Amino acid sequence: MATTQVAKVSFKEQMLQAREDAIIQTVNRLLSEKGFDAMTVDEVAASVGIAKASLYKHFPSKEDLAAAAMVKVMQRAQRFLQSLDPEAPPMDKLKAVARWTMEVQLAGQMPSLPSQNSTLRNTLMASREYMDGLMDVSDTLGSWIEAAQAKGLLNPQLPAIAVLYTLYARACDPVLEFLKTGGQHTDAQIVDLVMSTCFDGINAR
Repeated sequence: MATTQVAKVSFKEQMLQAREDAIIQTVNRLLSEKGFDAMTVDEVAASVGIAKASLYKHFPSKEDLAAAAMVKVMQRAQRFLQSLDPEAPPMDKLKAVARWTMEVQLAGQMPSLPSQNSTLRNTLMASREYMDGLMDVSDTLGSWIEAAQAKGLLNPQLPAIAVLYTLYARACDPVLEFLKTGGQHTDAQIVDLVMSTCFDGINAR
């Protein structure tokens, strides 16, 4: 009877992976706090506690650093979508995704999206891993949006792509930070408020 051999990971490889994970977590936090343009490689290295030369052994540029963090977030989003009950109503799943993205942002774990002319955007566009993840998430959300529109739960006059981008915008919504800075609401209350404006609108009821 044949047995499957499991390749052992050396201690050195484990340490390198742990350091790379620490780097990506730090980059993720800095991208969330200040964005790509304001983040520097020096502060990433200092926050992780390694020399800049060591950091470059893992990631050859600032763009590669940020792209690795964005890929991790995209993979995390894919896992969240896969965790939702496939039998749940599409509108419930869309609301769950919007709530999740806002909770991640308020926790300081959602990188700011790059501007149109950012060098990071060009790097992401060239990343097969990131683009495949983005297409997977977009296709999944798009199918839920169209299903909700077909049931009259979302405005059928709106192009599905406009609804999709509205949901993506919740991942970097400045309203969340404004309300949090005001100190009058808990994170949970802030999410509920923005969920209401997003899905119910601001017209008087």
